[in-house]
Amino acid sequence: MACKSEVKELDRPNILIILSDDQGWGDLSFTGNPNLQTPNIDKLGVDGISFDRFYVSPVCSPTRAEMLTGRYHMRGGVSGTSAGQERLDLDEVTFAEVLQKSGYVTGAFGKWHNGMQHPYHPNARGFDEFYGFCSGHWGDYFSPPLEHNGKPIQGEGFLANDLTSKAMAFIEQNQEQPFLVYLPLNTPHSPMQVPDRWYDSFANKALDSLVNDEDQVFTKAALAMCENIDWNVGRIMDQLKALNLEENTIVIYFSDNGPNSFRWNGGMKGRKGSTEEGGVRSPFFMQWKGTIIGGDVVKEISGAIDLFPTLMDMLGLAHKSVKPFDGISLKPLIFKEAKKLGG
Repeated sequence: MACKSEVKELDRPNILIILSDDQGWGDLSFTGNPNLQTPNIDKLGVDGISFDRFYVSPVCSPTRAEMLTGRYHMRGGVSGTSAGQERLDLDEVTFAEVLQKSGYVTGAFGKWHNGMQHPYHPNARGFDEFYGFCSGHWGDYFSPPLEHNGKPIQGEGFLANDLTSKAMAFIEQNQEQPFLVYLPLNTPHSPMQVPDRWYDSFANKALDSLVNDEDQVFTKAALAMCENIDWNVGRIMDQLKALNLEENTIVIYFSDNGPNSFRWNGGMKGRKGSTEEGGVRSPFFMQWKGTIIGGDVVKEISGAIDLFPTLMDMLGLAHKSVKPFDGISLKPLIFKEAKKLGG
């Protein structure tokens, strides 16, 4: 399942993590949804590896905390999404901090939701650059007020597009050194605002596979947002290819919880906020062109807590922490062939 399994210190790959917000397992054409097309996200599963049983928390902040630390969210003091419950304890170490100390330039572009002010701010948790917003909910997606490294700034155009553009600019500026780009997009989280370019094709569309209690207008807006995400994924993947970075970049895509409404989700019970499978099962793709052989599907159970130890293992970085991981490295599942051959 891989061409190689060892990473030399001077040849460490870049990392691009794209995290969608409130996008369900079923909000992709890859997983069989007949109501939309997501060719660029689907391609990550075709050219890379997909995890069929990847699990997150039922709501935003806990998933983000688990991803950042490799530990269950309650261990890091994250018990909710507001009123201080979203703050990640200061004695927790994030993978961004480890990569930063290992020579990576690091940037986050989007929704943080693990603490608003310093020392909980992303600039204090391992990210050299931050553009976006730190709260869990943003009320305007068209040129809204945002922040850049702690300073107020005005956004430029539709928020998901703007965040992606800023991430792309960061990649271009730092293409000569190893980089970590964390792109936690704000959609399809409410408010259900999306440019007409993406909504028009859904406005008069009859949806297939309707479920009970479904609000079709809400669903159409959500699916339009997902197609917009797909467009942005295509933009950033095209950039990696144009800069000859595709084969030296690990690209990861997943969502922070289940869908934010009752809509097609592969027949699973539950939605965002529920611990039933529909609320916690997420799509997960990992592409490393030329290293991970594409098209395989991992059936074993995995989750957001596994990302930190997996990255450390894949990059050959030693990380010794007083607080042990709850997650495990997924490298043996990703590199089955290399392991079988003694790699």
